[in-house]
Amino acid sequence: MTDREPQAPPTAGEQDAIEFVLELGRSLHALGHPSHWLEEGMQRASDRLGLVGQFFTTPTSIFAAFGPSRAQRTHLLRVEPGEVNLEQLSGVIGLGHEVLAGRRTPADGTRALHALAAQPARWGVGPTTLAFALSGAAAGRFLGGGMREIVAAAALGLLLALLAQLAARVRGFARMFEPTAAFLVSACAACIAHSEPLSAYVATLGAILVLMPGLALTAAMSELSSQHLVSGTARLTGAGARFLGLAFAVAAGSRVAALLVGAAGHVTPPALPAWTEWIALVLAPLAFTVLLRARPRDYPWILGTGALAFVAGRAAASGFGPELGAFTGALVGAAISNLLARRRGGSPATTLVPTILLLVPGSVGFRSLTLLMNRDVLPGVEAAFRMMIMIAALVAGLLMAGVVAPAPGLAERGQGATGAR
Repeated sequence: MTDREPQAPPTAGEQDAIEFVLELGRSLHALGHPSHWLEEGMQRASDRLGLVGQFFTTPTSIFAAFGPSRAQRTHLLRVEPGEVNLEQLSGVIGLGHEVLAGRRTPADGTRALHALAAQPARWGVGPTTLAFALSGAAAGRFLGGGMREIVAAAALGLLLALLAQLAARVRGFARMFEPTAAFLVSACAACIAHSEPLSAYVATLGAILVLMPGLALTAAMSELSSQHLVSGTARLTGAGARFLGLAFAVAAGSRVAALLVGAAGHVTPPALPAWTEWIALVLAPLAFTVLLRARPRDYPWILGTGALAFVAGRAAASGFGPELGAFTGALVGAAISNLLARRRGGSPATTLVPTILLLVPGSVGFRSLTLLMNRDVLPGVEAAFRMMIMIAALVAGLLMAGVVAPAPGLAERGQGATGAR
């Protein structure tokens, strides 16, 4: 005997609504939405479409149950984390607004989501390759490199771009792209440093900084602070494994280069004028616009938000320390992103994700691992602890921004919101 009620088949309208909510969740998950944002978005969509739904997500799965507790229909979606695509994310959010506002039917919205996912990338090989070089050059300047380190980081960024194109074409190579790229970049930087007086460490880290999982670490800490313990723990473990793989690959690359051409000497990069950092601050958002696949018209907003957050964080850090600097930068960047999303429509991630990349201390975490691998245990532990404190400060700034200037929910439409175009 059982108290469970028999499951009545859903009506055609209910089935269309369920399929749209599931496809919406799958699309948002593939575009990198953290679990707490994803569950909230699916819950809002379900409520707005008249469904009774409960949702649970992890970095690799989505559980969705529809109907009252005694007559639930449960769906399991096995999903893989995808790459960040800010243009598609804006399109998905726009489609969600249109369906929930009644301008599209759920069935039409589902078809539009499928079509949006099949759209080719806006940016081709040429702009993407140039963006990797610009990202390396800007990161080299932010890390305190001189002109030699900046040029070397840009050249190594071109090598990284070639490897990324190869990984996109060779399926088996994609899973080994990051450690292989870090190994080759490190070996080439060490070989360059053997013949030219430059810091191989700064050149290497500047080139591969775009591979650092600082964004994943921030998302993991945000999920943990939101009591999404399973997803946060899994994402944190994955980010730690990526850090370890990159650190090992860099150490192996420099060791192989030392065996082939000899060890490079230690070089302290010469200080560059302060105005060069402003050039890097303009080039970095431009590179992120391409690498994160944002729309060209979003670049001015990405630049403005990133610059304001960077300047605010730098001012706070000079007066109160790097931890308060990270908090202030995240607070300013997230608050502006939320306000822009309300005004323009779309997702706050369009400007927030590039801003976080400017602020996330991925280089600190990488330095802690390289120190530990070189048996400098105490400095390595200190650097790791400093990284966790700074990421906690970033997450606190993001949470505070959600109170000061809340992000628009999926059922709330900004004045400039548009669908997928």
